Amino acid sequence: MAEITGRHVLLFTVGAFGVIIGVNVLMAYKAISTFPGLEVQNSYVASQGFDARRSAQQSLGWTMAHSYNPSTGRLVVDLTDATGAPADVAALKGLLGRTTEAREDQTPDFVPVAGAWEADAKLGPGKWLLKIEALSTDGTLFEQRVDFFVRG
Repeated sequence: MAEITGRHVLLFTVGAFGVIIGVNVLMAYKAISTFPGLEVQNSYVASQGFDARRSAQQSLGWTMAHSYNPSTGRLVVDLTDATGAPADVAALKGLLGRTTEAREDQTPDFVPVAGAWEADAKLGPGKWLLKIEALSTDGTLFEQRVDFFVRG
């Protein structure tokens, strides 16, 4: 068996710390380069009208359900009022993307179909987020974000 010298210990220590530092640098780079980081430009300004917007949205009594069919690439958003009837939606737009990066973000073109809203969306397997902004016929904004998984 070979004798362990000071040189061996130095090389082992430098190598081990080099791997640790290299992984940390890589992880920091990936975190900064893939996540946009901002939901709003100024959170204080955005918070000023939050309670009023929340109360207005809750007074609508709307609930949202969604589904995605990977074989057809069809995304369906169903908004219903407090009675379970289709909500009176004047316009609907959405943002569809990954929860950790903006590279695959999409803005599907929703169209009303039989009381629901449908759009084509080609989604790969994994975790996705859907942000919906629906405008009621009386001008009240309904906003909701949901996370969901697409099985591969």
